Amino acid sequence: MKTLLVTGGAGFIGANFVLQAIADGLRVINLDKLTYAGNPDTLSSLQSNNRHVFVQGDIGDRTLLAKLLAAHRPDAVINFAAESHVDRSIDGPGEFVQTNVVGTLALLESSRDYWRSLEGAARDEFRFLHVSTDEVYGSLGAEGSFTEQTAYAPNSPYSASKAASDHLVRAFHHTYGLPTLTTNCSNNYGPYQFPEKLIPLVIQKALVGEPLPVYGDGLNIRDWLYVGDHCSAIRRVLEAGRVAETYNVGGNAERENIVVVKTICGLLDTRQPLADGRTRESLITYVKDRPGHDRRYAIDSSKLQNELGWRPSQTFDSGMAQTVDWYLEHQPWVQRVLDGSYRMERLGS
Repeated sequence: MKTLLVTGGAGFIGANFVLQAIADGLRVINLDKLTYAGNPDTLSSLQSNNRHVFVQGDIGDRTLLAKLLAAHRPDAVINFAAESHVDRSIDGPGEFVQTNVVGTLALLESSRDYWRSLEGAARDEFRFLHVSTDEVYGSLGAEGSFTEQTAYAPNSPYSASKAASDHLVRAFHHTYGLPTLTTNCSNNYGPYQFPEKLIPLVIQKALVGEPLPVYGDGLNIRDWLYVGDHCSAIRRVLEAGRVAETYNVGGNAERENIVVVKTICGLLDTRQPLADGRTRESLITYVKDRPGHDRRYAIDSSKLQNELGWRPSQTFDSGMAQTVDWYLEHQPWVQRVLDGSYRMERLGS
């Protein structure tokens, strides 16, 4: 039985990964600080599962990391732990540097020291997989896609902090030999996403007939990746990726933000029409653009597809339909999130 140390495993992508890994028979040591975006409610189905060990703690806590690594002897470390919302990074960049840069450094040093203590096959097969973002590459023009060779050009405090962590991961392989892997993904969506992000935010506001805020002209483009597909890609890279390599993960689903919002409106109008007969597109409201809002992202995943045989299982339309249905069926989960400090207000203005 493989044992994984997963950091940030109560967050959106991390929790989906943990649920998938446990379902596939792996053992997971799940370390999460439980900040605003970490939600143990997402992991409630694992409460009695002895293959899931949850530990509340900080990736910057070297003493805790050393204890966990020594006690559980993981075969791999997968680092999801990050402050991840661009708007929050505009309001408070210091927390992003502390978690995404300083925290990642502590995790790398602890993992390096643990790896050095291993022998034989355990040492040869150990991996440190760092989960990152396409935002480190900056903004694209009307054509082209980000590849693994694209120069870094981060434009927000969030993406700058992730770029720094990516460079640290690379440096720890080239300096110390730590067997690292890095994935850079496009915009994720799907179950259990914190409702400050575009898709769950629009779903919640549209459900109750509130105005749907769209930044600028709504023509900013993102490549959308269903979270389950992202998790399967990470598993595939962990299994067969070449040490020290970076793999881009995308959903082959470029869409303008306004198209994403209108798609949600149409899905909800079909499933749960507003009582007053309005279409939800009538709720769309254009608001002042976010500072430093990158115009377009697009991911070229051909390296991952050609080398490792991974393909996304969901199209944009099928993934969006599943996502809307999940939120409609899990309103109690959403309401418990909204009972906390976040009330769907605008951040980073």
